[in-house]
Amino acid sequence: MSTYDADAYPADDLLPDEEDLRDAGPLTRSWAFVRGQSNRVLLLAGVLLFVLLYFWPAIFVTIESGQVGVMYQRFAGGTVTDRLLGEGLRFVPPWDKLFIYNVRLQEVRHTMTALSQEGLEVKFDLSIRYRPELELVGLLHQKVGPDYAEKVVVPEVESALRGIVGAQMLDTIYTTSQDVVQRVVNVVMEQASRNYVHIDEVVVRAIELPAAVRERIEAKMVEKETAESYEFRLQIATAEAERKRIEAGGTAVYNGLIGASLTPSVMQWEALQATKELAKSPNAKTIIIGRTGDGLPIILPPQ
Repeated sequence: MSTYDADAYPADDLLPDEEDLRDAGPLTRSWAFVRGQSNRVLLLAGVLLFVLLYFWPAIFVTIESGQVGVMYQRFAGGTVTDRLLGEGLRFVPPWDKLFIYNVRLQEVRHTMTALSQEGLEVKFDLSIRYRPELELVGLLHQKVGPDYAEKVVVPEVESALRGIVGAQMLDTIYTTSQDVVQRVVNVVMEQASRNYVHIDEVVVRAIELPAAVRERIEAKMVEKETAESYEFRLQIATAEAERKRIEAGGTAVYNGLIGASLTPSVMQWEALQATKELAKSPNAKTIIIGRTGDGLPIILPPQ
């Protein structure tokens, strides 16, 4: 049985030729094969490592909080609409794709113009708050795509607002803008839901009118406030006059009742009682009795 001779084949020499290997034992031939294939193995491992590092971000994907993933399977039917991937680290085969959607409440600022019933231009600064329907994100991706805000949300709001503003007078739009916005939200919510999106709120941050029109409306509002203030003051004056009339009537009735009860005998009796009480007072005074036919006294101050 042949054995491997280390002195015959030093590590830094070339491998033995084929004739020598045929005469060598199995261990010698195995070691020679491994040494012959080591360079290829290292090259293949390097290539695999490079491919793994290069495709790592696409193969291992992290779905953050408030997000869901929609899988596109290239060889298994395309977009998966009935199953979403939740938060965490996910493995995606290199031949498939993962699309991530934010399902939190989002906001987009938008500026647009619309024509009123008179044909005057009104500029709106809007804030639109929306979110995708969680259960329908797969269909949203398949039917609309990741840019659904530009394709669905903003156009739907613009269409509804232009339709409602076009049926309103400019004065009404300026003074009841919140009512107009509420009508827009009601219309948009119904339309957007058909496209797998939920619109929570539409906020009008500012309304810009032509300068001349704005001044006219503001002057009209000032006149209205003045008229309402005058009407309020008139109501107060009317109420005060009515109060005084009622008070005067009560006083007249009171005086009539008191006057009917004050007969000459009663008046004389009251005068005598007052004279009696005055006489008891320690203060100096002069009393003259029997001034007139009624006998009532005259009380003079001290000199």
